[in-house]
Amino acid sequence: MSKAYVFTRFGGPEVEAFVEQDPPEPGPGQLLIAVRAAGVNPVDWKLRAGKRRPGAPPAEFPEVLGSEVAGVVEAVGPGVEGFAVGDEVFGNPDTGGYAEHTLLPVSLAAHKPAGLTFTEAAALPVAAATAYDGVRQLDLPAGATLLITGVGGGVGVAAARLARHYGVRVVGTASAGKKEFVESLGAVHVPAGAGAGVTGPAGGLAGGLADRVRAAAPGGRVDAVFDLVGGEDLVAVASLLPDREGKLITAAAKETVGELGGAAVARARTSEVLDAVAGLAVDGVLRPEVSATYPLERADEALRAVEGGHTRGKVVIEVGA
Repeated sequence: MSKAYVFTRFGGPEVEAFVEQDPPEPGPGQLLIAVRAAGVNPVDWKLRAGKRRPGAPPAEFPEVLGSEVAGVVEAVGPGVEGFAVGDEVFGNPDTGGYAEHTLLPVSLAAHKPAGLTFTEAAALPVAAATAYDGVRQLDLPAGATLLITGVGGGVGVAAARLARHYGVRVVGTASAGKKEFVESLGAVHVPAGAGAGVTGPAGGLAGGLADRVRAAAPGGRVDAVFDLVGGEDLVAVASLLPDREGKLITAAAKETVGELGGAAVARARTSEVLDAVAGLAVDGVLRPEVSATYPLERADEALRAVEGGHTRGKVVIEVGA
């Protein structure tokens, strides 16, 4: 039997539970892996609450939580090439990551470099890959200024590091307590949230946040916005861009950004992207900032930490070898 942390219906933390179940059987194009680490992301609790990915089949309960894993191949499905039993891999699982075993589609799997631990590799497929896709989508030249809202989280940290690697200046919004950390990324820190600082002609949050960004940004302007917060923050910072097409993207509020003239991050979701971010991690550009680890037996605590919205960098669940 294999232990897993699941949700038994849509809802809040009360629908989560540990279960014992048979390890899944790999089908065509799938790998059965023994999980060694699983990244924890906001999308995990959003899926538990009822959000479904575009094109996803209806939920079948219990559904295992978790969207990114690293582990060791235990079996390969029919038609699989390029992977073998014993390979160390990472990627986006078909059957959840908070578990001792899961199925990993080869289309969303990559070999783990020897230079990365399982914990580091498990922190790449969602946050680092989203940051990679978003920064490439914006395609800013060296010397341009990028605003990242929510820069202190997993995606924000990776996006800031990647943008700085490409010579782009970064301004990032985050809580006051993350100021020193944000500055360690080479970014200019702007206090996030309503009421922190001045308000401008627009008044309220929009005026306050937009004015704080203008005051902090080189030359008082930004060339693009990578939003990771959504809501009123997204509306506020959109006002900084006179031309939003191609320069305003979000990983947090697809509908809102469309109304504002921007676009959602166009996720590639390929093995090639995973290979690319792994290479950048080995080189030190996208080395994951793992702020906390939890054993599988404390998966509930790991998810609560991320659901609270105040974690720095990545939280990872480690599964015993």
